[in-house]
Amino acid sequence: MPKDSPEQKLGKKRLGDLLVEVGIITAEQLQMALQEQKERGGKLGQILMAMGFITEDVLLAFLGKQCNVSYVSLNEYGDIPENVIKLVPETIVRHQKLIPISLEGDTLTIAMSDPANVFAIDDLKMMTGRNIKVVIASEAEIKNAIDKYYGAKGSMQDILKEIEAPEGAEEDVELVKEEDAGADIIALEAQGEDAPVIKIVNLILSGAVSAGASDIHIEPFERTLRVRYRIDGVLHEVTAPPKKLQNALVSRLKIMAKLDIAEHRLPQDGRIKIKVQSKEVDLRVSVLPTAFGEKIVMRLLDPESLQLDLTVLGFEPDSLKTYQKNIDIPYGIVLVTGPTGSGKSTTLYSTLATLNKPEVNIVTIEDPVEYVLEGINQVQANSEIGLTFAEGLRSFLRQDPDIIMVGEIRDAETAEIAINAALTGHLVFSTLHTNDAPGAMTRLNNMGIEPFLTTSTVVMVIAQRLVRMVCPKCKEEFEIEYDKIKHLGITPEMVDGKTKVKLARGVGCDYCSNTGYKGRKALYEVMEINDRIRDLVLERAPTHLIKQVARENGMKTLREAALLKLLRGETTLEEVMRVTFTDTEAGE
Repeated sequence: MPKDSPEQKLGKKRLGDLLVEVGIITAEQLQMALQEQKERGGKLGQILMAMGFITEDVLLAFLGKQCNVSYVSLNEYGDIPENVIKLVPETIVRHQKLIPISLEGDTLTIAMSDPANVFAIDDLKMMTGRNIKVVIASEAEIKNAIDKYYGAKGSMQDILKEIEAPEGAEEDVELVKEEDAGADIIALEAQGEDAPVIKIVNLILSGAVSAGASDIHIEPFERTLRVRYRIDGVLHEVTAPPKKLQNALVSRLKIMAKLDIAEHRLPQDGRIKIKVQSKEVDLRVSVLPTAFGEKIVMRLLDPESLQLDLTVLGFEPDSLKTYQKNIDIPYGIVLVTGPTGSGKSTTLYSTLATLNKPEVNIVTIEDPVEYVLEGINQVQANSEIGLTFAEGLRSFLRQDPDIIMVGEIRDAETAEIAINAALTGHLVFSTLHTNDAPGAMTRLNNMGIEPFLTTSTVVMVIAQRLVRMVCPKCKEEFEIEYDKIKHLGITPEMVDGKTKVKLARGVGCDYCSNTGYKGRKALYEVMEINDRIRDLVLERAPTHLIKQVARENGMKTLREAALLKLLRGETTLEEVMRVTFTDTEAGE
């Protein structure tokens, strides 16, 4: 007899009806969620949370009530005694996703994300010889608690104890001399396959996935090795192995990425596919020779984390309306601009997913293909064999496409072919590296593209950045004098003429690793190309004049988009100043 989750036990339809009955959601919200469930599948509770109709705390408390168990927030619970933790083995807590939290007399209280799992409860009764009281808690909080009290699948110190090193052994690693490179391949392979080294690499990778990191940096210095995770756009240092394991660590990662372990002088790029916590994660691996060894940076690509819903990326309502209007046109060029790591790929993938229909032929050329989208023809660029963006674009035009996506316009040749594709009736999406949306028009001119071609094809330019969001678990509000923040570009109209403004910040908790931030959203600057802007481009007008006209036409700048999120309590003053410039600083 299979076990059922609380939602399955209630029945998906019944759960929604009950939530409506008690006034937690409206009937309209339920219908929207049921429609989303019908189209995409998944549990109704998860869909309601994703759509912002209900919080996890409220849902768990409600499910707990229906199952006659209490809801507990483990982040606010306090410390769990060691004697309680020892009552249940680590293998059981990880497999069943539960954790013991208290012992009163002969009753052991267990926090579970699935209190309907009667088999696990019966097993615990037999194993511990105690009565079991069940409370419901968030699966994420349970996992964090397991890592906290049982260890994150073995600590770095535990693994290093397995490595026997004679007393006084030299900790520094001597770099392979150029003339000896490749002479000791067998030794390097042996180091890479050493069991403790494999465990260290697995610990680094699984730790990054658990922390929600987007990148892993392994950096060699003269006497130390440093490991950092990029979480929500900011680098955080974590425990690193000793310098003496540097070569073995690099060799292991090169073996996993199918790179040349004997090559230490040239940069190399590869890819690793791993399975962590029952989900597959792709890693793009970049190896760069430095003065003290090879630095490795790995970009984590988790298909499950890819957000394909345009409405939740961070667009302001009027900007989203403009964006959706322009991606539905039959031909032209839409450009997404911003620095590396600003979320351009996510915006493009979300756009393509929105436009992906059986009657539409979509072809992309990317370097690399980050996420695989069902129903879209994706091509991996490979300059070594001559498959450049420009060459791929030429081939696409013979493939009867409706929509084309080019990973990046890097040169005039690619730009010219993209323009030709737009002129012959195709909708083209691509990215460009500029600081803001108006700058894209000037950038194309500087690449040698004639203004009349640019104005004939480009229909919209979007600039974007990613801004960290205040942690919902430790969020607190505070008031600040308007005069102290008006220099940021906040107008009296934006605060309804108030002299004091209410803002938010995160004080730090376990949920956000004491950073005060959890997750990121995009800031968007959406510039629709109209006749006034076309005239300026034809006149080769400077960027600040194009920007001025775009703002008069209703474009919100990146700073203005950030300020709106600030005043809604979604982000902080520090983030606004870190990510954006004032519009005068940006060159207006």
